[in-house]
Amino acid sequence: MLEVVMDLGRLPEARYPDRIVALRATPVTEDDLRYVASSVSAFGGDNRAGIERSLHRISAIRNRGGQIVGITCRVGRAVYGTIDIIQDIVETGKSILLLGRPGIGKTTKLREIARVLADTVNRRVVVVDTSNEIGGDGDIPHSAIGRARRMQVPVPAAQHAVMIEAVENHMPEVIIVDEIGTEEEARAARTIAERGVQLVATAHGNTLENVLMNPTLSDLVGGVQAVTLGDDEARRRGTQKTVLERRAPPTFDIVIEMVEMDELVVHEDVAQAVDALLRGMEPPRECRRRAADGSVERERVVATSEPTMLKGTAIAGRWADATPVAPDEGRRTAHVYAYGISRDRLDQAIRELGVAARVTKDWKEADLVVSLRAHQKRFRAKLRTLGPDTAVRFLRGNTYAQVYGCLREFFSLSRESTEEQAIEEARTAIERAIAGESDIELTPRNSYLRKLQHELASAYQIESRSVGEEPRRRVVIAGGSGR
Repeated sequence: MLEVVMDLGRLPEARYPDRIVALRATPVTEDDLRYVASSVSAFGGDNRAGIERSLHRISAIRNRGGQIVGITCRVGRAVYGTIDIIQDIVETGKSILLLGRPGIGKTTKLREIARVLADTVNRRVVVVDTSNEIGGDGDIPHSAIGRARRMQVPVPAAQHAVMIEAVENHMPEVIIVDEIGTEEEARAARTIAERGVQLVATAHGNTLENVLMNPTLSDLVGGVQAVTLGDDEARRRGTQKTVLERRAPPTFDIVIEMVEMDELVVHEDVAQAVDALLRGMEPPRECRRRAADGSVERERVVATSEPTMLKGTAIAGRWADATPVAPDEGRRTAHVYAYGISRDRLDQAIRELGVAARVTKDWKEADLVVSLRAHQKRFRAKLRTLGPDTAVRFLRGNTYAQVYGCLREFFSLSRESTEEQAIEEARTAIERAIAGESDIELTPRNSYLRKLQHELASAYQIESRSVGEEPRRRVVIAGGSGR
């Protein structure tokens, strides 16, 4: 069971991963809510309470007058052995940031990390426990955190101050924090890391890219700044003059993305991964997965400048692989259904690749279904109804590189064929310019393909320039008096 939910005037429910069960046939009353509230500890400023010496979390929903009209009783469990999949990383002494959707098990792993580092590795561990969710409710912490010490936080807004207090007063070797979510907490995390203390924390976001693009939390992974390049440097890089670069060294050495409780993506060098993302590249990473026999499977993915997709994942009895599958030859245009994917990026990739495809709102008529790995579970029922010829792709991130690579593989287009299209388009425009036609705008392309087009124009001694903003940036071949 995940949680028990009680809302005024509705049936009380017990929620499981795959079903919801009504606990009785009569709705919840005000007396029921008052009874539950009186049976747990006092609710704090974050509307959370607990049960003495347990890991359960009780959260209240209040009306505009401050009265409780709903209660969520989330089941807390001490699960041992959950970090053996990353124990080698935890014991390195490097700072680690855990990411993942709510309820995936980040806090469970934090408890186990605290216990292992305190009891097995014999390090001085301090847990900064804002809602008593890591160490349990009450003044005596739960045994799940072992010999680790626990500092309670009086109000959520004071978490950053308690983080600093832990370093200054108690000489920890490791500090563990759940849910870093404000700029003050991000600054406190950097202060802790700069003092040589190992910091293990969680933050809001599913992937490294989510944190990088979050203005509040981006400092945790180095931050982002716009840099204007000189003409020579921009030409050397093959980019526009204004680019994004990492602002500072990351606070955390390692980022771990939790896909599932026993399936993780590890970025062992956050600085290198962030630099790759800002250049539109796929970052190096290691995928770890616990097999049925308990062994840990590892797959290392090297950095690449090519748009790529993750390998497929078994879902609902089907294997959603990355093998190129061409659409039915009898169909003139391939229909693409996307969920959680940017429509603008998908349309741009279709235009740039020059493929016969259009986006559809009806997933039943789709030749290609594209979504994010985070949404895999939502598609289980739909996948059973798809035809055998429908290709399914689950991408790691909602980036242009991922979408571009997905379509290119689906239509079996090689890099060379894409380059040939860009060069042929530029050659045709150059011939039109030589014939006296005025300025000719080409199809929007990425920076690499635009560079090839500029080089071709230069070889013909024809002027060219790039106009527009990404992702609509394109080359203009000068014609007429501009030659």
